Amino acid sequence: MFRYIVRRFFYMIPMLLGISSLSFLIMQLAPGDFLTAMQMNPDISAEVLEAMRARFWLDKPAYMQYLKWLSQLLRFDMGHSFLWHAPVSWVIGQRIPNTLLLSGISTVIAWLIALPIGIHSAVKQYSWSDRVLTFFTFVGVSIPNWFLGLLLLYVVTNMGWGLPIGGMTSVGFESFTTAQKVADVAKHMAIPVLVLSTGIMASLMRYMRSNVLEVLRQDFITTARAKGLKERVVIYKHAVRNAVNPLITLFGFQLGSILSGAALTEIVMNWPGIGSLMLTAVRGLDYYLVMGNLVIGGVMLIVGNLVADVLLAVSDPRIRFE
Repeated sequence: MFRYIVRRFFYMIPMLLGISSLSFLIMQLAPGDFLTAMQMNPDISAEVLEAMRARFWLDKPAYMQYLKWLSQLLRFDMGHSFLWHAPVSWVIGQRIPNTLLLSGISTVIAWLIALPIGIHSAVKQYSWSDRVLTFFTFVGVSIPNWFLGLLLLYVVTNMGWGLPIGGMTSVGFESFTTAQKVADVAKHMAIPVLVLSTGIMASLMRYMRSNVLEVLRQDFITTARAKGLKERVVIYKHAVRNAVNPLITLFGFQLGSILSGAALTEIVMNWPGIGSLMLTAVRGLDYYLVMGNLVIGGVMLIVGNLVADVLLAVSDPRIRFE
């Protein structure tokens, strides 16, 4: 297992090189650069623009800019943000906790609710409760997160429920007590968490239901029931344990996309996270900030897949043996 993990980390190097080089090439296809808009400002002289262009290597060919950035990355330096006039690592570090808070809570809530519901729907297949849950699941899967967010914002605004409709904190947040700060952030998170958890929960419930149904049709389940085992033991010890393996893979994928999966929701809800930061960076042609975001997202995706593989090996002895 240790050799396998080390080998996977070595595979990460060419994958990150491919992701970063392709992303940098796509960014270069956009017309102009960050300094193009500044040329329209009469207060900025041509000498200042040329000095800035030379400082950030914008006067060099695209491949030279990429190699320069790559050499900095090897020293754990992701470059300097044009828009924020600060190191890229610092800018991203200011937003990552906000995205992790939103995505983490949404994911935990979705898993805690979806797994029991999926098991119940499989055990009570074609019952009235299964049909109702299946209906709401299809609705949750069909409605895009951004549309659900806009719909909830409209409902909250017109119903006067008193929930904030944007941002992460209220005015005067710095003067609040600790309990007031927690309550204020929780109120601002209510709608984004509901939007994100709904989409995750709907897909998880369908996966869990179908997996449990497939396992319940296996011969070893029939044998366990023939031995006289209690139905609860058959369901939770035998069926659920064998049905959870595909969900472990899905968990690894969700772990890898925990920083990017909430991008549209953050933009719609004006949540100060990685998604809104990425949109601003792309629109402002902030090359190094975009590259820093993509590299971190690529690392998270690779690590998430690795965690899923390791958890599968721990869960299933057959996979560990292979």
